[in-house]
Amino acid sequence: MLLKHFFLGKIAYSSYLLAGKASCAIIDPQRDVDLYIHQARELGVTITHILQTHLHADFISGHMDLAQRTGASIYAPGAAQCEFDHVPVAEGDTIEIEDMLLQVIETPGHTPEHVCYTVTDRARGDTPIGVFVGDVLFVGDVGRPDLFPNRATELAGRLYHSLHDKLLKLPDYCEVYPAHGAGSLCGRSIGAKWLTTIGYERRYNTALQLGKADFVHSLTTDMPPAPDHFKRCSDINRAGPTLLVDLPDLEGLSPAQFQQRMDDPNVVVVDVRSYIAFAGLHIPGAWHLDLSGNFPTFAGWVLPVDKEILLVADDHADAVAANLWARRVGVDHIVGYLHGGMAAWVTSGRPTDSVRLISAEELHHRVTGTTNLVLVDVRAPLEFQDSHIDGAVNIPAPDLRTRHTELDPDKPTVVMCSSGNRSSLAASILKQHGFKEVYNVAGGMTGYSAAGYARQCTVCENPHGSRFFALYLPTETVER
Repeated sequence: MLLKHFFLGKIAYSSYLLAGKASCAIIDPQRDVDLYIHQARELGVTITHILQTHLHADFISGHMDLAQRTGASIYAPGAAQCEFDHVPVAEGDTIEIEDMLLQVIETPGHTPEHVCYTVTDRARGDTPIGVFVGDVLFVGDVGRPDLFPNRATELAGRLYHSLHDKLLKLPDYCEVYPAHGAGSLCGRSIGAKWLTTIGYERRYNTALQLGKADFVHSLTTDMPPAPDHFKRCSDINRAGPTLLVDLPDLEGLSPAQFQQRMDDPNVVVVDVRSYIAFAGLHIPGAWHLDLSGNFPTFAGWVLPVDKEILLVADDHADAVAANLWARRVGVDHIVGYLHGGMAAWVTSGRPTDSVRLISAEELHHRVTGTTNLVLVDVRAPLEFQDSHIDGAVNIPAPDLRTRHTELDPDKPTVVMCSSGNRSSLAASILKQHGFKEVYNVAGGMTGYSAAGYARQCTVCENPHGSRFFALYLPTETVER
């Protein structure tokens, strides 16, 4: 038995290759599947099985592409009612791959149809050596049950039983292979390791120390916001995503061609350069999503799904990378990019816009002086609650698409986040809605704290720390 782990940054996603001597299974593949095919070829094994733990909400799965390219069979929860050819699995079903025996455990909670797969290496023993847990159990955390808002309490209760009555019945030495790591929004505060053990989580996972009532309350209260694409990706994965080979090629467009296309009301422009570059010069009306930040999550979150997209990037390679990341979260309608970038745009005499960047020092002078401005903190509520500037209004960046009406477009408006990336997205949204004087705080709250003007936000300082401690555990039991 050989296990290979693959980690996809930005969306903090883990997938796995489980191999014997001649054949292997891929568990929860990402959409672009070349890495699995290349790895199988290097190992000299054939991909024969594709195992899905559940209908993923935060990304588009690669099960259809991988099956089409390898001929492998797809195994998916029967309760998911998938619409593509597959082998439906349920509690107690087994899958044999050479000396390895995989057994299905139904573990609803994160989603209603969720299953886990235990794996026993029969060449060495007769008890499970590991379990592929999808998004039910993480390192130091558990899956969120609130992606189905009307069923959150019900699913939180089912998750409690899936964990305590099923997964925690496995041996302490049984390894745990989760589908996400630190940075994913599929949990509240997932640890940075990629694997753990049942015994370690039983002892140290804070969520698993709670009684059922507190467990349910903790997972249905003050959860991180769920991006818009979380509502779409599950259905796409159930139906079977469009094969990547069938999606349109990315076309390089001259400034004249680009402007002609963008004049169509069914087309939007997305600038993926750094927030500093966007602030200096950008095409009027463009969205801004910094490719170096959490581009895929926010692309899936805010970009309109009913319009074609044109990209502005520093170069062709960045445009290709942005297109790939967008497809990983189901944004399949990027059709072109500006060949030559903003340099070509300005040398062709076309209009531009800008956003004024201000430093932490300048912001401090403004908020402690007599300047009439509106300060909008566009971080998530948990970040804002932990540390913020007095007088700031908290509207998370994606919410400004609708909540911009709570602000006065004629007043000077300063936006800030933890770094400058999310606030640049916020600035682009405000500019689209006619805000005349918009400022972005370079360095965000991190820079403001570093300059000594505010306490360091503990969420920013320790983004992967537990959020359960303050609410549910006595202070004396907490080790920092």
